[in-house]
Amino acid sequence: MTNDEWLEQARALAARGADYALVTVVRAVAPTSAYVGAHALVLADGTLHGWIGGGCAQGAVVAAARRAIASGEAKLVRISNEQVHTADDDVERYTMACASNGTVEVFIQPSTRSALCVLGGTPAADEARLLAQRLNIKLVDTPSEAPVVLVATQGQGDEDALDAALRSPARQVLMIASRRKAAALRDAMRARGLDDAQLARLQAPAGPDAGAKTPAEIAMVALVGVLAWLRGRTAVREAQPEAPAPGHAPAAGPVAPLPPSGPPGSEGAFINPVCGMAVAPATAMHVERYEGVDYYFCCDGCRATFLGDPARFAAIHRARGEGLPAR
Repeated sequence: MTNDEWLEQARALAARGADYALVTVVRAVAPTSAYVGAHALVLADGTLHGWIGGGCAQGAVVAAARRAIASGEAKLVRISNEQVHTADDDVERYTMACASNGTVEVFIQPSTRSALCVLGGTPAADEARLLAQRLNIKLVDTPSEAPVVLVATQGQGDEDALDAALRSPARQVLMIASRRKAAALRDAMRARGLDDAQLARLQAPAGPDAGAKTPAEIAMVALVGVLAWLRGRTAVREAQPEAPAPGHAPAAGPVAPLPPSGPPGSEGAFINPVCGMAVAPATAMHVERYEGVDYYFCCDGCRATFLGDPARFAAIHRARGEGLPAR
């Protein structure tokens, strides 16, 4: 291909969101049919357009280009039988398949927009989509279209969204959630019939423990986890175990009475016995009646936890001496 031809084809591929790699020959030692400055485009499926040498080099180049597309990282590749002892560890080496023993070095520059599906209508989900666009990550609408899914529901349909993500072909599912909440959701997914192999794809929390508070900060930390996976890095470092949230009783043992004052700003609100959050009855996401008392919940997870052992959380509620009578 001429320079104009491969540039035009590269623009067309980019315009339709296709992933490809530009391969340029940067060194050619005879005998080889490649020449310095030759270009080729390799598509994600291995299709090659252009010329970077004969069959002796093409197989290795295409394989290396497809790996570069998958990782999103450029690389320098040497195909040779020369016994060169150098410390250039950044060079990826392949054996020349032909008896000619020529040498070809190519630079592979991937152009890829890894697809991400963000599930959720929360402010953090909106911020994650904006940040993904800034990072040139292609956004898709359904988990079946993306290799990685970020669940950013934050209490608004957590179980349904996570179920859809884990049943999809997505290779990784990240979720904005605490470790405690993630553990409860894993149990809920098992109850829905998901197996350990499906659950092994779940990473929650989605990013490192950075003390994020605002939706934009939470989204930024979650995108760190997404980017780490897309770049083939290990997952974010393990966060420290979380301290029990206010109002959470231990999993076993007697229920300890809690101060009746409730969290700051809780005047006139119902104190969620699961997480200790003050919930305004008028805006509560869920209401459940138990033994003549209405319990108001801020998210799906708290409601599900309460329903799993209502007597325990009713005892917490009574120990506080708080709450509102049934309607």
